[in-house]
Amino acid sequence: MCGLLGYQGNVNELPDFKNVFDEIKHRGPDDTEIVVSKNGDASLCFHRLAIMDPTAKGHQPFQDDRNGNIIICNGEIYNFVELRKQYEATYKFKSHSDCEVLVPMLTDMSLDRLCQSLDAEFAFVMWDEKNKKLLAARDPIGIRPLFYGKTKKGKYIFASEVKTILPYCEKVENFPPGHYFDGKKIKSYIDLTTVKKYHEDDEKQILKNIREKLIEGVRKRLVADVPVGFLLSGGLDSSLVCAIASKILKKPLQTFAVGLDHAPIDLRYAKIVADFIKSKHHEVIFDKKETLGVLNEVIHHLETWDITTIRASIGMYIVCRYVHKNTVIKVLLTGEISDELFGYKYTDFAPSPEEFQLESKKRIDELYMYDVLRADRSISAHALEARVPFGDLDFVKYVMGIDPKYKMNTTGMGKNLLRQAFAGLDYLPEEILWREKAAFSDAVGHSMVDYLKEYAAQVISDKEFAEAKKKYPQKTPFTKESYLYRKIFESHFPGQVHLIKDFWMPNQTWPNCKVQDPSARVLSNYGKSGL
Repeated sequence: MCGLLGYQGNVNELPDFKNVFDEIKHRGPDDTEIVVSKNGDASLCFHRLAIMDPTAKGHQPFQDDRNGNIIICNGEIYNFVELRKQYEATYKFKSHSDCEVLVPMLTDMSLDRLCQSLDAEFAFVMWDEKNKKLLAARDPIGIRPLFYGKTKKGKYIFASEVKTILPYCEKVENFPPGHYFDGKKIKSYIDLTTVKKYHEDDEKQILKNIREKLIEGVRKRLVADVPVGFLLSGGLDSSLVCAIASKILKKPLQTFAVGLDHAPIDLRYAKIVADFIKSKHHEVIFDKKETLGVLNEVIHHLETWDITTIRASIGMYIVCRYVHKNTVIKVLLTGEISDELFGYKYTDFAPSPEEFQLESKKRIDELYMYDVLRADRSISAHALEARVPFGDLDFVKYVMGIDPKYKMNTTGMGKNLLRQAFAGLDYLPEEILWREKAAFSDAVGHSMVDYLKEYAAQVISDKEFAEAKKKYPQKTPFTKESYLYRKIFESHFPGQVHLIKDFWMPNQTWPNCKVQDPSARVLSNYGKSGL
């Protein structure tokens, strides 16, 4: 997870720039480069986490000696081998980095077409020397972060995190996924989640395609020039990723699970999976003191005030810290994005297939503000890179095109299609393949959320909370816990509440979903999920 910054001018004119840019050095501690275009029209700055071609040849920015173009990219381009072959006759590659292929592509085609040609997770900024334009773009799901703002002089600035833009801009905005900036305007290049016609495949073919496309999504993400590890919660999604990788690699994986010292739920299931696939398994245990002790730094890294995101990030932040301190692993595969595609606990209450589909579209379109944000920041905070097989573009597009009547929970077991796709094939033990969904923030141990609520009740007085609407008229906190998170967020990012659309909550218009807490634990169908 590298850290980038692109500026429509010379960064030497920005006060204390080096220290401000170093606020995101955790994203890329292996190398730092700052390049200013020859006339000072643009600056491209990069903190590198070396994954592909970790030698100095792979350092960024990449510069095109033929025309003066400069490129920085925080990304993984999975079809880079195929793309490189198209340019080997006309461009002399200087490295084996996947991202260098963007250099000849920028000269060869429009930005719109370039973005559509990539099978990738990316955020990039480019300087087009010929046309004197600063360009930018972000992947269709928003797996790699990108923010932008305008300085008081009206110059655009782009960066991987809010904290390195905010000192120079009154307002910072999320760069929308699936869009590019052409030097003047932000434009869409893809709509991944709007489906005009569902697949005509029968259920047998659907299951086969789900299986094969997810396997391919994992296979792509195993390619790296550095060691790769796996976050394993013991839930269906991360367990499937680990099981698939184990079969592909045919060697023991390094897996990591996290739980509270008091009654961790996930740890025992993660151990079952680890034993089944014979991985080298690590268990990371934390306690109440650590939960509360990391809260401020977690919110500072996350750049959010959302309850669900913060709760779920604490365990992930702690396990990633362990990986960084105790191993040489630099890449982690995770199980995010399955819920948005196949359903949460609350989508059991979807009134119709059409409503299920609309909810799935909404959740995927907003991922960059919630689960994807959590994974990126919790992992990148510790100089690691996240890879998300369920976010494979071909996989997402296919699953979104399945008639939602097949994705509705009509059997009493959510994500039935995903489970059936791998049933009877010796990927996972039956008790894992058919395990009920459990929310991560609860499954690390129910006590964690209780600790947070108790702490908020202690530090936020009734009088202070009574003023919530007056103090925070937008996205007003509705519990003391949410008030505490908002208060910490505002201390780091004052006036930037708009960065998150709203509190992540179940669809309040559906039956049984009008709840006052985002945890699935409060839903009537939670059942055995927390056992």
